[in-house]
Amino acid sequence: MAHGPIIALFRPRGILRRYLPRNLFSRSLIIIVTPVVLLQGLVTYLLMERQWQTVSFRMARGVASQVAMIVSAYERAPVSERGASIGRLAEAGQLLVSIVPGETLPESESPAGDLLRQVFVRELSGRAKRPVWIDGETLDGYTDIRVQLDGAVMRVLIDRKRTVFTNTHINVVWMGGTALLLLAIAIVFLRNQIRPIERLADAAEAFGKGRDVPDFRPSGATEVRRAAFAFLDMKERVSRAIQQRTEMLAGVSHDLRTPITRMKLQLAMMPQSPDVTDLSADVLELERMVEEYLAFARGASGETAVEVDLNKLLSEIAANARRAQDAKGSGKTLDLDAEAELTLQARPNAIRRCITNLVDNALRHAARAVVSARIKGETVEIAIDDNGPGIPDHRREEAFRPFHRLDEGRNLEAGGVGLGLAIARDIVRGHGGELELQRSELGGLKALITLPI
Repeated sequence: MAHGPIIALFRPRGILRRYLPRNLFSRSLIIIVTPVVLLQGLVTYLLMERQWQTVSFRMARGVASQVAMIVSAYERAPVSERGASIGRLAEAGQLLVSIVPGETLPESESPAGDLLRQVFVRELSGRAKRPVWIDGETLDGYTDIRVQLDGAVMRVLIDRKRTVFTNTHINVVWMGGTALLLLAIAIVFLRNQIRPIERLADAAEAFGKGRDVPDFRPSGATEVRRAAFAFLDMKERVSRAIQQRTEMLAGVSHDLRTPITRMKLQLAMMPQSPDVTDLSADVLELERMVEEYLAFARGASGETAVEVDLNKLLSEIAANARRAQDAKGSGKTLDLDAEAELTLQARPNAIRRCITNLVDNALRHAARAVVSARIKGETVEIAIDDNGPGIPDHRREEAFRPFHRLDEGRNLEAGGVGLGLAIARDIVRGHGGELELQRSELGGLKALITLPI
């Protein structure tokens, strides 16, 4: 069992998932760059290695043949004509040739490349039958070739460029530069292909947060355009469905308000009695239920998202809640703990209704509540904690179901129709966030709102 993590470490899919970048542009770039770099490196290595060996061999062989010819001419010519003979050959071959009498070849190993040494040893040993010593590094810009003669050493200096192929780096630079240019063109082209996808993602995200996207236009490849047009069709259908729902509920609410208003007027004109008082309370409850239905159906439609000063908004909500509790003489307290300079793009009335609903629920079932707000990464977290009875873990998700009322001692919708938390979560999700119920450090319930900044 201990080998599990080690085996998982060598799973290719796990390694790729861990180290691959998340965004499409970077992944596409890797798909393009990796084969190009590998192929370019392999081709460069094979081509340069073969070219260097082939060209260097031919160059060294040509110089070795010239030196062997000079040695042969030196040995065949009469002593009095040797100087003139090798001088003409040296001048014709652009070589610097000198004879050093009484000298022998150095005993140290020739400081020259293996290829150069092998070529000269083979050529001079085979044609001139003479030992040779080569220095291709000591003299700046020259290759020093020494051939052992009878009682002397022939020293030949030749431009190093004639014995070793030195233009390899130029070819590498040209090939590398060409590859970089092609990669740059590919990156620009790839970026242009990715940009429409990014715009589509931004538009979908903005629409999911309830913002309007009037400037979005489909662009890019055919597949991206199809996805963009599908998004626009979906956006139109969703907007139309929301509008129809809002209009229908608004009409129902308007139709119900008329008889409710007549009932309130009739009750107000009737003599006061316990029955009239109870009936008036029922009418007020019915009116509140109608307003709650309408709020759930309307959501945040029609309101434009603007930059909201969250500190100011929370302060106003807290002040209103404190005044309401003071008017009741309940003795309940509400504390506010928010970071300075908290702003976000939101629909102010919707967010106000959401937080107010959660604060009212907390103060309805607890003696103390705390509203806090913190920035966490790219989001802002708004928490409403209380010291009330709370809700069991397995029942918390049920509290968000529309028209669902809990039967426990703590019921967030006591006296309502079961829409308060559903409306709050709908508003939060309409802003691209999430609303969760957790256990509070105060001992009760925590309503945690997470919104993107």
